[in-house]
Amino acid sequence: MTYVIGKPCVDVKDKSCVDECPVDCIYEGNRTLYIHPDECVDCGACEPVCPVEAIYYEDDLPDDLKVYLRDNAAFFATTLPGRDAPLDSPGGAARLGPVDSDTPLVAGLPPQGPT
Repeated sequence: MTYVIGKPCVDVKDKSCVDECPVDCIYEGNRTLYIHPDECVDCGACEPVCPVEAIYYEDDLPDDLKVYLRDNAAFFATTLPGRDAPLDSPGGAARLGPVDSDTPLVAGLPPQGPT
């Protein structure tokens, strides 16, 4: 089981969750943050600090955000546009730094936020 970051984070990337994560498993893409499903220890520290309520425990995802469970995993398991290989398990977000890419789902979303 893991925590998942959904659509409310897209184009917001507040990063309060990054500061709270004790295992450094929240990675930064171009438009959103992603939780590595194998590195997450299910502590839940990230969820209450998210100002846009974008983080859910896998079993608690609302129906309209369930696609983000696969999407968070895909960020690490597939070769993303602009990358030569999958990220796999990079061993820490701080060490890797921001990734200049997003999953096709996130990249294809219209701009989020105030209109």
